[in-house]
Amino acid sequence: MHWNVVANNFDYLLVGAFPKGPLGGLAMTAILAVGGIFGAFWLGLGIGLMRIAKNRKLRWPAMAYIEIIRGTPLLMVVFWFYFLAPVLLGKTLPEAESALVALIVFTSAYIAEIVRAGVESLPKGQMEAARGTGLSHAQAMIHVILPQALFNMIPSFVNQFVSLTKDTSLAFIIGVNELTKAATQINNRTLTAPTEIFITIALLYFVICFCLTELSRWLERHINRYQARGR
Repeated sequence: MHWNVVANNFDYLLVGAFPKGPLGGLAMTAILAVGGIFGAFWLGLGIGLMRIAKNRKLRWPAMAYIEIIRGTPLLMVVFWFYFLAPVLLGKTLPEAESALVALIVFTSAYIAEIVRAGVESLPKGQMEAARGTGLSHAQAMIHVILPQALFNMIPSFVNQFVSLTKDTSLAFIIGVNELTKAATQINNRTLTAPTEIFITIALLYFVICFCLTELSRWLERHINRYQARGR
């Protein structure tokens, strides 16, 4: 076994060539994951609410967006933004930005469906009761429906965010120096320890995903205690 190869290049797996070169490795993977999670949540929430709107002008575009994106492989979405952006925008997007936008757009379609299912799973009487107190439909959705629905959505959100974190490895295809590419570069340079290198990055991906899962469990426990005190 050649674990010394991993040890000698571990800093490159963590931050890439930074500070002498571009940031990469685990740091770039974390940036793509966190940025993707934040952007996909808010975009998916907005599209999900449009999806269940009574106004057809809002509902139909949201439905088309969800069906088109969910029916397209993520790799194809990455290629769309990387190769079509220069045609549409007149300038080339950096590789990392192209990958981040693709992750946000792709994951938001699944988040939107989670939001739709979460809201529709609540009894219809919740909305009727909220409207009966004098709240508008939007106020009832924000103050009554969404707080309950979002709590029920936490496990599904976490599953999707864990999937997004693993999907950041596809950014390697367009040259983003994330964890998988950093490991591949080390392997191509040394050619002596592929097993050790890729076991290491598998463990690093596991640590990130495990932390996300534990965070969701902590959040669920915290919300449960808060709700118990409120009763």
